[in-house]
Amino acid sequence: MHDYQASNDALKEKVILVTGAGDGIGKVAAIEYAKHGATVILLGKTVAKLEAVYDEIVALGAPQPAIVPLDMKGATKQHYRDLAATIENEFGRLDGLLNNASIIGSLGPLEHFCVSTFENIMKVNVTAQAVLTKSLFPLLRKAPHASIVFTSSGVGREGREFWGAYAISKFATEGMMQTWSKEVGKTNIRINCINPGATRTAMRAIAFPGEDKDKLKTPADLMPTYLYMMSDDSIGVNGQSIDAQPKN
Repeated sequence: MHDYQASNDALKEKVILVTGAGDGIGKVAAIEYAKHGATVILLGKTVAKLEAVYDEIVALGAPQPAIVPLDMKGATKQHYRDLAATIENEFGRLDGLLNNASIIGSLGPLEHFCVSTFENIMKVNVTAQAVLTKSLFPLLRKAPHASIVFTSSGVGREGREFWGAYAISKFATEGMMQTWSKEVGKTNIRINCINPGATRTAMRAIAFPGEDKDKLKTPADLMPTYLYMMSDDSIGVNGQSIDAQPKN
């Protein structure tokens, strides 16, 4: 799938929600999904960034996207219910959900973690994604074939010193995916994780400020995997944690 070449209409007539769509991997994924025919719902907390992505998609002549400004740190169950109702009224179903939004917080020894930072990371990276996904399940069940993808991390598979709450949140993401994927079984919904690996993003720059970013893969380099997992070519792939960058 790392060499997957999506046809121009691989996502034609699909409706896909992308969280964290204003920047980084979420932004590039949203644009690529639109290029391949999807109507993309752009969810993020910064309106100006979402509008810039919206304009870029429209300029491509792709299907007109929708914008949902939402700060997942402060979102309530009612926000997600309202979002689901809006999507149902506008589109009638949801074919794909990319749970991409995450925050890294601060790195350091667990012994010294800040309780409020820990709680915020768990709210955005775990709780909000669980509640959002739960709220959208009825719409995903209405699609012929629906794909849910969580963005994971290598530090969510093997503990690493100083990654603190972020690593714990990604272990939880992996566990949530595994549990949910077993529950959907052989239904129309498949649920998987993608681990982007070391990628040239703002979050990576926070974690590794001294790193030479020119040696990193860009979000665009990872898109074959992200396109494959949203296309019908990945039907039958369920409960997998997939590396977007193959191991050497």
